[in-house]
Amino acid sequence: MFGIVRPCSHRLSQGLKTEWMAHLCGLCLALRADHGQFARIVTNYDGLIVSVLTDAQSGRAELRRRTAGPCPLRGMRTASVARGEGARLAASVSLVLASAKIRDHVADGNGMLRRRPMAVAARRVAAGWDRAGARTGARLGFDTAVLVDAVDRQVGIEQLAGPGTPLTVITEPTETATAAAFAHTAVLAGRPGNAAPLAEAGRLFGRLAHLLDAVEDRTADAAEGAWNPITATGAGLAEARRLCDDALHGIRLALRDVEFTDSALVHVLLVHELRRSVDRAFGTSSCSHQGPGAAPGPYDPQGGNPYGNPYGGGPNGAPPYGQPPAGGPYAGGQQYLNAPQAPFGGGPVPPGGSGGGGYGGGSGGGDGQPPHFSQEPRKPRGFWAGCALAIGLCCTCKVCCASEFEGPWSGKKREGCCHSCDCCDCCDVGNSCGSCCDGCDCCDGCCCDC
Repeated sequence: MFGIVRPCSHRLSQGLKTEWMAHLCGLCLALRADHGQFARIVTNYDGLIVSVLTDAQSGRAELRRRTAGPCPLRGMRTASVARGEGARLAASVSLVLASAKIRDHVADGNGMLRRRPMAVAARRVAAGWDRAGARTGARLGFDTAVLVDAVDRQVGIEQLAGPGTPLTVITEPTETATAAAFAHTAVLAGRPGNAAPLAEAGRLFGRLAHLLDAVEDRTADAAEGAWNPITATGAGLAEARRLCDDALHGIRLALRDVEFTDSALVHVLLVHELRRSVDRAFGTSSCSHQGPGAAPGPYDPQGGNPYGNPYGGGPNGAPPYGQPPAGGPYAGGQQYLNAPQAPFGGGPVPPGGSGGGGYGGGSGGGDGQPPHFSQEPRKPRGFWAGCALAIGLCCTCKVCCASEFEGPWSGKKREGCCHSCDCCDCCDVGNSCGSCCDGCDCCDGCCCDC
């Protein structure tokens, strides 16, 4: 699983989380249906944005859903998942761009791909994915040649790049590829007027993806002696951050010119979560999931960040618990999102409290103990079924992020260890970004100032 837009589930409203999972599962199942089980390995968070954009322009999302069977990553439950042209286009693009990623690693000699037998095998896999993506793209009227051409040009551009080469020259092939994919969602949705602004949003998204990948890999590339655009051009992190901030602003402006039928999930992913991705890569924000001993990012506020601490006052640069950052809930480019909720629907947890007496109206008292329920306990799962579910819970971050999940063997309700963490950057009104932006049009009528 890879990608730069990786939202924690507790930062999405329940409705948006369900939609996001529908597109993620839809991409995975589209890969399996068209290209076999092994192709599911290229399922990624960024690819599903293509499916999200198609749905957001088409309307009547329920017509493009189907019920999928049980899956370990969903706690062995069925789910409504996205289907249709959007999911298939996302699968096609994911295959071709995953092929590009492999070729890039082979060219750079990263890790085991330095060995000739591994490199040869990787090239064969990449070539197969190129052909498979092209077949699916052709059925949808999308010519993946523009993606393959971008991959081929990338190697030559990197070979010619040196000190003083603008970073935008190096990111151009990625920008071209993502612009084409974003624009084709307008064709699939029957809204050709959206193609131009979506191409611009896609171009800037490609720039962000390339730059953030370079920032996150900078230390590892230096240790391995691999090529990295920031190091090779001497641009530095300050220039990379400037380009990323400009791209974020450009994406917001481009999305305002797109005619959506439902823009809520697009807005959350490409405005709020994309900004978080930039902050995460440059180390200007932290999540308590990482723990107090986590190493600082490459752009850590304690290590000479010229942009300064975006909040101040709290641990790891966060505001004191329960308080918005200075200058308002969106100061410093941050969102103050979903307040931690007490279990069993008790509402926001007060600072230093455990959700109030009786967990929000249950039969328990004010001693912080959960109420007693009279329902019969579920029958424990078998050993192997529990193992499968435990793996799924870990892979989907439910063990740490979910406010409530079932124990893999016992079936008892449990709380995620970090579900009450302060990494959500909650709205001062206690609403999640998804709930306050439901129905907004990037951001007309929205409570956000973005």
